[in-house]
Amino acid sequence: MSAGRGGGARGTRLPRAVRERQMMDAAVHTFGRRGYRVASMEEIAGLAGVSKPLVYLYLNSKEELFTACVRREARALAASVRDSVDPRLPADRQLWAGLTAFFTHTAENPDGWAVLHRQARTHGEPFALEVAAMRDEMVARVASLIGAAAREAGTGRTPELAARDMTGLAQALVGAAESLAGWRHEDGTVSARDAAATLMNFAWVGLGELLRGERWTAR
Repeated sequence: MSAGRGGGARGTRLPRAVRERQMMDAAVHTFGRRGYRVASMEEIAGLAGVSKPLVYLYLNSKEELFTACVRREARALAASVRDSVDPRLPADRQLWAGLTAFFTHTAENPDGWAVLHRQARTHGEPFALEVAAMRDEMVARVASLIGAAAREAGTGRTPELAARDMTGLAQALVGAAESLAGWRHEDGTVSARDAAATLMNFAWVGLGELLRGERWTAR
């Protein structure tokens, strides 16, 4: 956590962008560790090395500050996953790269992940909407990979799979990744690659059977 680092003594003149980043870093750390309701603007200001009035001057209110934190962390996570994927690779290698980036980012930014995974979702709008937008992007990307895998397997022409299953499978996979990342955050002993491999074995291997036309049915 780099909150307050490089800021110098209280009152040091710094460019606005630098000062805002310090305050945002401090806020993410505080919200992630303390929770939205418990965290105070005074605590955030102290960690950032600025006065509380300056935090209000730059970021207006606790709600707006938290919204900005959620938006920043959501964008950073989505960008990390997006930038890790080479669209020229087969679908399974793209998913592997994306999952590894997802688990690496959440492990390296535990406070940001806590803000997204726990805090934003439990305090309603507008916070949850920011997370939902990030999640929708990930679901769409995974659904696209499933479609690519179907085409690679020669089953992309199957209307039933394309129309009914793509988004549902993507929702399930993203939900599983979120749950696994939350567990990793608490456990602390599972590497990003191991978590990605667990999900690939759980989801992609089973998906391979589906793409070959195998379906489970209740008897």
